[in-house]
Amino acid sequence: MFVPRVTLDEACFSYRTTRTRMALTWLAPMERTVRPGRHTPLGATFDGQGVNFAVYSENAAGMDLCLFDEHGETRIPLREQTMHVWHCYVDGLRPGQRYGFRARGAYEPSRGLVFNPHKLLVDPYACAIEGKIDYREPVFAYAGSPVPGYAGTKDRPNELIADQRDSARGVPKGVVVDGRFDWEDDKAPRVPWADTVLYEAHVKGMSATHPDVPASLRGTYLGLASDPIIEHLQRLGVTTLELLPIHESMNEWSVASRGKENYWGYSTLGFFAPDQRFAAERGDQVNEFKRMVKKLHRAGIEVVLDVVYNHTGEGDHVGPSVSLRGLDNRTYYRLRPENPARYEDYTGCGNSLNMLHPQTLKLVMDSLRYWVTEMHVDGFRFDLASTLAREHGTGVDKQSAFFDIIHQDPILSNVKLIAEPWDLGQGGYQVGNFPVLWTEWNGRYRDSVRQFWTGAKHTVGEMGYRLTGSSDLYEDGGRRPHASINFVTAHDGFTLRDLVSYQKKRNLDNGEDNRDGWDDNLSWNCGVEGPTSDPKIAKLRARQQRNFLVTLMVSQGVPMITAGDEMGKTQGGNNNAFVQDNRISWLDWELDPEREKLLAFSREVVAFRRRHPVFRRPRFLRGERVAGSELPDIAWFRPDGREMVPSDWLHPHRAALALFLAGDALDWRNSAGDALVDDTFLVLLNGSHDDIPFTLPGSEWGSRWALRIDTAQDAMSSGDSVDAAARVPVLAHSVLIYKRVTPGRGSWRLTRSTRGGF
Repeated sequence: MFVPRVTLDEACFSYRTTRTRMALTWLAPMERTVRPGRHTPLGATFDGQGVNFAVYSENAAGMDLCLFDEHGETRIPLREQTMHVWHCYVDGLRPGQRYGFRARGAYEPSRGLVFNPHKLLVDPYACAIEGKIDYREPVFAYAGSPVPGYAGTKDRPNELIADQRDSARGVPKGVVVDGRFDWEDDKAPRVPWADTVLYEAHVKGMSATHPDVPASLRGTYLGLASDPIIEHLQRLGVTTLELLPIHESMNEWSVASRGKENYWGYSTLGFFAPDQRFAAERGDQVNEFKRMVKKLHRAGIEVVLDVVYNHTGEGDHVGPSVSLRGLDNRTYYRLRPENPARYEDYTGCGNSLNMLHPQTLKLVMDSLRYWVTEMHVDGFRFDLASTLAREHGTGVDKQSAFFDIIHQDPILSNVKLIAEPWDLGQGGYQVGNFPVLWTEWNGRYRDSVRQFWTGAKHTVGEMGYRLTGSSDLYEDGGRRPHASINFVTAHDGFTLRDLVSYQKKRNLDNGEDNRDGWDDNLSWNCGVEGPTSDPKIAKLRARQQRNFLVTLMVSQGVPMITAGDEMGKTQGGNNNAFVQDNRISWLDWELDPEREKLLAFSREVVAFRRRHPVFRRPRFLRGERVAGSELPDIAWFRPDGREMVPSDWLHPHRAALALFLAGDALDWRNSAGDALVDDTFLVLLNGSHDDIPFTLPGSEWGSRWALRIDTAQDAMSSGDSVDAAARVPVLAHSVLIYKRVTPGRGSWRLTRSTRGGF
C-alpha cells in the first residue's frame, strides 16, 4: 500500500506565536508517516505505535488535524472521509501529544453554518484536555466580537462576517492519552437502591480546607479519596457519592465578562475528559480520577457523576466557537426551524444539544459507556434531563430515542440513573414521568417538606405521600419507592443551615445585582434574618435542621444529603454560589460545639435508618395486613389518637400528624433469602407553631412505646417508655419517634381510613 509522508507540498506548516501576533513559519518535513487510518473509534486512539484521529462533521468541506508542541502548530489536512467522519493515522505520536481541529466550510449563519478555519476546535471525544479558554484571544467566530475589557466594543458584533484572526492561543487543546490502568480487583459496590444514601458533593469543596488532608491533595480527586474524607463519609453512613460535574468544563463568556469563574462546572467542554482543575499533578487527571474511584470502591462507596448533556459552555449564537459549534453547528445544536441562526434554548444557558440527530445521540451514549467501562463509575445524575427527551416540536417524550437507547443498552441499563426531571422549556416539569429504569430528584418532596416545617396550612396531604415514597408520582408507572430521590437541599439553593436562617437570598457577591438564584425558597428564618445571638432562635434553628434530617431518614425512597448539611455548613445566604470558588462554597471543617453536635446527630439518624428496613421498603405501603402480620403495614393518626379519615387530609389548620409503621409487616427478603422483620415505630410530626399534645394509639396497636428520637434534643433518645393511649407533649416544630416495646393486646380490625391510607 502506498503510504504518503507529510511534506511541505501537503501544506504541513506551523504557527509560532507571540502575545501580539501569530506568524506563519514553514517547518522542515516531519518524520511522521500519515496513513488514512480508520473512521472508528472517534477521538484520538493510541495503539502503541501511533495515534488514529477521527472526528465527525457532516457539513464541513474540509478538516485539518492540528498538532502542537514547543515549536508551535503543525497542520495535517485530513484527506479521508468515511460516513461523515474525517480521519487519519499518524505514526510515531505518543501519549501527551496536544492536538485540535480546524473545520473548513461555509460561513452562513442564516443556514446554521458557522465554519471558520481560523478557529481552533477541541475534539469532543478528547479523553484529556489541557489549558483553559482565554477570552483575551479572538475565540469568537464572527467579526466585532468581544475584546479585553469588553463592556461593549466600538465595533459592533456582526454575526454575518467571519472573524479572520487565529484563536489557537486562547483555546484548550486535546491530549492523547494511554488508557491503560491497573484496576487490580476493583469491583463496583452495587448498593441496592433501597439501601442507598446519596451524598451530593463537589470534588474541590470537600477537601479544600480539611486540615488532615495533605496540602498538596486538597481540592483534588486524590484529596476526595484521602483517608480523612473517606472516614467522614463512612462514619456518616454514605453509600453513594453524587459528584457535581467533573467533565472538563469551560468558563462561559457571560461569567468571564464579569471577572468570575464557573466553580460548579455546569458548562461542559469535553464529555470524555476529567476536569483538569482537580488534578494534583498537572496532566494526570485521567489516572488520578481512576485512582479515586478505585479507592472509594474499596471503601464500599459508589461514584455517581452529575452529567451535563443538555447544553455546552459555548452559549448562545454570540458565544465563542471552540468545539461543537465550529465542527458542525447544525448537527450538534438544536436550531430554531424558523431562524437557524438562533438556538432553541430549553436550558437557560443559551443552547440545547440536538438530541434529534443520531451523531449527537451517539456522542452522549459513547460518553456514558466510556465512564462506566473505562472509568468504572456507578451511575449518573442527568442535569435538566427533560431537555434530552424533547423530540420533534417542543414536548418532552417519555418514549424518546434517548430513553429507548438507554433502556436496551446492556451497560447503561444496569447502572444508577437519576434524572433532574425538569428544564426551563414549555412543559419541562416532568417529575413522576420518567421511564421505569429511572429515579428522579423529587422536587415535590423538597417543596412539601419545606412547607410542612414552616407550619404552612394544607400540608398534611402532601406530606403523607412524600413520607411514603410518593406513590402518587411513581406507582402507576411501574416504579417503586426508590424512584423518589428525596432531598431538602441541593447545590443550587440554600444550605440546610441557611434554609432555617434566611428568608431572602444574599447573592450580591455573584456580580449580578442579586438577580440570580431562586427568590421563592420556601424558607423560614425562625424570626430573625441571618446570624443571631438570640439563644432561643439558635435553639429553634438547630431543631429545624434536625427535623429535616430526621424526615429525610424516615421517608420511604432514597435520601440525598448535600455535602456540609450534616455539620451546619453556611453560605451566608447565597443560594446560587456557582461562581464562588472560595470559602463560601468549600466545606468548613473547623466545627464549633453546636456543629459538632449536629454532625453527631446526623451520624446517629443515618445509622438509625440503616438499622431499620421498615424505613426503606422496596415496595409501596398498602395500608393492609402483610405476610401474617397482626397489623397493617401503615396507619395514620390525628393528634387526638384517632385514625385519620379522608376529611382529615384536607384539614387546613395544623401541620401535624402521626405515622404508624409495622415492622412485622415487611413483605420482602434480604440477599440471603431470609424474611425481614423489624421493630414497629410511631412517628409524631408537629410542623406547626404551637406545642401539641399527641395521644398515642390504643392498646391494639401496641401496649408500650419507648422514645428513640426527639428533635428537641441534640442526640438520640433513650427515654422512658409510655403506655398505649398516653398523652405526650410534642413541642412546636419537632419530631418524636417511638419504638414499640410491647405488642398490642386485643383484636384489631381493618378500618376504612387505614385501607385508604397512603
